[in-house]
Amino acid sequence: MNYTIQQGDHLSGLAEQFGFANYETIWNHPNNAALKATRASAHVLYPGDDLFIPDRERKTVSGATGMIHIFEVALKPLEVRVVLEDFDNQPIAGAQCVLEIDGATRDLVSDASGLVRSRIAKSAKKGVLRVPSLDLEIPCQIGSLDPIDEDSGWQARLIHLGYYKGPIEDATEDLLASAIEEFQCDYELEVTGELDEATRAKIQDAHGV
Repeated sequence: MNYTIQQGDHLSGLAEQFGFANYETIWNHPNNAALKATRASAHVLYPGDDLFIPDRERKTVSGATGMIHIFEVALKPLEVRVVLEDFDNQPIAGAQCVLEIDGATRDLVSDASGLVRSRIAKSAKKGVLRVPSLDLEIPCQIGSLDPIDEDSGWQARLIHLGYYKGPIEDATEDLLASAIEEFQCDYELEVTGELDEATRAKIQDAHGV
């Protein structure tokens, strides 16, 4: 069947919804080759993308009776990852954090690289990471990041990287140009305030996806 991606969909969640333990079973299907060629990551899709969902296939394995057989299933857990950095882009290590996802909370600590990570349910949709010592709350919208080639995609990445504060829909051309200039300056790019391909690529590289 064909499925039209909606805002907030992510492949791990869709795999669970349609009964697949591993999202790669869907992503690597030949009918999704065109989509794979368009999207750099299976986890960053765009509303309106057409995803093929194959039929589930029953797998049988023969084995001798009267014996214990152990079967391993390849699972792809879903994680939330946030890197904490200071104003000099240096990692903030050892920060006590509280992650709340869909109402469930857990205590976490950033590692030496400033990374805070945790496995989350594949059905997860939204949450927040709180860092009390920094008086910081970071919204986590699972599956809501758009591809880098969409305006909403590169703008969201600039927000995540700390170059613009506020909702995307409130960003004016002047505010975005200022954010781009600051980013270009920090990453030693030509400072133009305009989004060229080199800047777009560096935004994606700095963001990580």
